[in-house]
Amino acid sequence: MEDHLQMLGYSRGRTARDADLVVLNTCVVRKHAEDKVTSNLGYLKGIKRSRGMPIVVTGCFVGDNTEELRKLYPQVDFFFKPGELVEFVNWLNHLSPGALRESEKSKAVPNPAITAYIPIIQGCNNFCSYCIVPYRRGRERSRPLEEIVLEAEKLASRNVREITLLGQNVNAYGKDLGNNYDLCDLLAILNETKGLYRIRFLTNHPKDMSPRLIRAISSLNKVCHHICVPLQAGDDDILKAMNRHYTLGQYKELIQQIRQEIPDAALSTDIIVGFPDETEAQYLCTYNAIEEIRFDTVHVAAYSPRSETLAFDKYADNVPAEIKMQRLLKIEHLQESISGEINNNLIGTEMEILVEGEKNGKWYGRTYSDKLVFFKSDDNLSGRLVKVGIEKATPWSLQGSSAVRVSR
Repeated sequence: MEDHLQMLGYSRGRTARDADLVVLNTCVVRKHAEDKVTSNLGYLKGIKRSRGMPIVVTGCFVGDNTEELRKLYPQVDFFFKPGELVEFVNWLNHLSPGALRESEKSKAVPNPAITAYIPIIQGCNNFCSYCIVPYRRGRERSRPLEEIVLEAEKLASRNVREITLLGQNVNAYGKDLGNNYDLCDLLAILNETKGLYRIRFLTNHPKDMSPRLIRAISSLNKVCHHICVPLQAGDDDILKAMNRHYTLGQYKELIQQIRQEIPDAALSTDIIVGFPDETEAQYLCTYNAIEEIRFDTVHVAAYSPRSETLAFDKYADNVPAEIKMQRLLKIEHLQESISGEINNNLIGTEMEILVEGEKNGKWYGRTYSDKLVFFKSDDNLSGRLVKVGIEKATPWSLQGSSAVRVSR
């Protein structure tokens, strides 16, 4: 979206009050996120009264209910579903006739950041009982492989050095295309992209993470050894109610396979506490699983009922909010301790960092395993691969010594 806006002559503004056009890209995976969307729409309505700027809304807030949304939010000029970029481009061309055609003859859009995201698949076929995504983004639809490769090459030519492939269920990529290409094939092709240093992808579904994909991560030198594998819960009955299609035992077997094939793999996961009917004993199964598996990162959220989902229709939201918060905080405290121990073990090692930028007098970037590292240098190292000696560690980041450049 930003590329097309830049080709029309737009540039990123500082605030909505400075804008000639506002594009609101939304997430409604939890009720709190949707409340933020409606709050922002109210805020933008007030600004539009004085500024009159067009407002566009996309993302998961927009489903098949666009007529209803137009009635509820008349301040919005255009709604379009996530992934339907052609509609957005057509609307932009109507807003600024001829600008897109003329701009395509001119220079390329300005260089983006050192890292960039590439959506490769939209939608999800899993229908986890708590999740609204399949109802808002529809069934899985993969982008053509050639289109993704061209986008990656374009980004690399504009000095992007790391890409993250995105999808609600990224390891289902290609299954709907009927051409026998899958995520492993895509990774292998992107691994040859000139100028690209690193490739990441998320989010994975444990049931779709194949041994072939694990081997691909292990063998392809640009594919980072950081793998997000959402567990969601450590109790089999809760997992069944969530419609996750695996047991805790099967999940542990997957983690064992990953660690056998990729010994230095950094693992992250997602956890939901307070799912309907979750008992203290069931919660402790999740707590114990985190303690046993020892993830590098855990993202934990309290269950949030979402209308239109299976869980909303089938189960009462009967775990009190204060119990949910207690459980969430206990897991956060546990994971802080685990992350601290893992990161402390890195003190005294030398790690390769892709430098993303500078903040508060220090350069920062991430390791191959997605650890955030800060260090000092008088050189301009943006976009460079450097070796940094790790001197200090917290659960959230690492502090390093002066850097040595890595030739690539």
